[in-house]
Amino acid sequence: MFPPRRFFSLILSLLFVLAPSAVEAETSEPLFRFEDSRVSMACTYTIVVYGRDERQLPLIVKAAFEEVDRIDDLMSNYKPDSPISEINRHAASQPVSTDLELFKFLQACLQYSRESQGAFDITVGPLMKTWGFYRGEGRVPWFFELWDVRRKVGYQHVQLDAENQTVRFDRPGVELDLGGIAKGYAVDRVVELLRTFHIQAGFVSAGGSTMYGLGAPPGKTGWDVKIRDPLAPHNPNKSAASVQLHNQALSVSGNYEKFFEAGGKRYSHIMDPRTGRPVEGMLSVAVVTDTGTEGDALDNVLYVLGLEASRVYLQRHQGVQAFFFLPDGERKWKMVRLPGLPAAALSAPTVLPAMGRGAGRESVSTTRPPNHRSSGARHVRWGSGHVSPFGLDREESI
Repeated sequence: MFPPRRFFSLILSLLFVLAPSAVEAETSEPLFRFEDSRVSMACTYTIVVYGRDERQLPLIVKAAFEEVDRIDDLMSNYKPDSPISEINRHAASQPVSTDLELFKFLQACLQYSRESQGAFDITVGPLMKTWGFYRGEGRVPWFFELWDVRRKVGYQHVQLDAENQTVRFDRPGVELDLGGIAKGYAVDRVVELLRTFHIQAGFVSAGGSTMYGLGAPPGKTGWDVKIRDPLAPHNPNKSAASVQLHNQALSVSGNYEKFFEAGGKRYSHIMDPRTGRPVEGMLSVAVVTDTGTEGDALDNVLYVLGLEASRVYLQRHQGVQAFFFLPDGERKWKMVRLPGLPAAALSAPTVLPAMGRGAGRESVSTTRPPNHRSSGARHVRWGSGHVSPFGLDREESI
């Protein structure tokens, strides 16, 4: 992870406040539970933490939310004064300097693009605008309009100068859009902060699209998360599968998140940057990885690549688990699970090289914050959006 730029003063002040119990002794004292939510990065972040000092937990969670807001200020292309917006305005005419954190993050993004041969691409901004997803109205562009905008899309148009720490575009009209990966990075930053304050059990959710289970709740071995039914994503009584997270992230991309319908056809916001069109033939993809950043990138990569190309891609991503939810006629949908191969099973280099690696309960859903009380734990405060966990509806695999 990359060092934060501000909030060092807040973190240091908290360290002084928390110092007496920063390293908690193994005692029989009960754990307190604290949960809160805040809207940031166009979604609701929910954080659950367990700790022995009731007074510390709200301060820690507050610092975590401030970190999410900092990432939003850094990476949002909706905020005109953000560094990303500054790059989008000027990088086509001159190199734009940026700080080390953002520069390294952009390097990682371009690496995902190279490895996926363009299935993941942070230059999709012009496409999102052309299809009407930027402001939410939704529209099908004309052929020549789409042809024109595709000339402005492609990670190859982004030039990073590591020596001078600058960003440059090789043509006008190129724009960066980090919406497909920034939430996962914010989740990772929060998890790092929780570990700094010796939180050994916590759960972080970025609107249900990327989640991280830190450690395990008292008396459990992990955080049990329900993946929502792709055809009934807002029904709390239905789910498609269940996974357990223990120091792991779960990221989900689905065609139900943002879409519009025209001419009897549904168009999702998940773009194939290589064709300039929304991906078809996929309902949702969920991946379990080591980090939220990797998960946020890979759920997009696999969604765009589709099932068969993803089999090849995952051969060199050991430990990553992927769940594909596909249309299936009368059965409505089917689930296909693809695990990454263990290191010993890796063969000769394949068409798609690898970058990252990734990978079993408190029960939670992918759209709701956790609701769990266990022996030895005391509930301190609920945030908004609390809903009980729901049971498994069906799970079909091939």
